[in-house]
Amino acid sequence: MNLEILTPEKSIYKGEASLVQLPGIDGLFEILNNHAPLISVLSSGKIKVKVDDDFKYFEINGGVVEVMNNKTLVLAE
Repeated sequence: MNLEILTPEKSIYKGEASLVQLPGIDGLFEILNNHAPLISVLSSGKIKVKVDDDFKYFEINGGVVEVMNNKTLVLAE
């Protein structure tokens, strides 16, 4: 899936990912390829992104995620 993580200052990640784990307000949840459309509020925590066989981590202070048509957009604080 295509993933983009944006903050008010800059884009911190843009590229392909096979898994994204996000800190939702009710706990962690994961998004995989071809996930159903979704909009959710995020809390403070780490975003875990699987790229090939490697993991990348990004610390956020909250935000919003939108998933649609195999594209995930995270607007993070």
